[in-house]
Amino acid sequence: MKALAAGLAVLCLVIAVAQPHCGGTTQVDANFCALERWEIADAELNRLWSTAKPAADARGTGAALLAGQRAWLKERDADCGPEQEGGGTAAPMFYWSCMEERTLQRIEVLRTLR
Repeated sequence: MKALAAGLAVLCLVIAVAQPHCGGTTQVDANFCALERWEIADAELNRLWSTAKPAADARGTGAALLAGQRAWLKERDADCGPEQEGGGTAAPMFYWSCMEERTLQRIEVLRTLR
């Protein structure tokens, strides 16, 4: 539990530091901020995957983990895709916020697999 709390604290700090658009006041800033937040979460997901997949392979559960990851990607895309269909200047912000939220949820799942 302490490792999880420490990991979340580091992720929050990285997110806060690495977002030049997140202090902006325009919709374009909000859109780019949401994108940057998702990129940070996605990088963390990829980092975790690089250790979770080999560990699952060693346990003989790598194929199941890969299948689960592929299913999650399809579900994430199906959930977040409609956020852009309405159009409007805020659509990218809603899309990238959805992508970030789903990615953070998947990060927590991968963390439990260690």
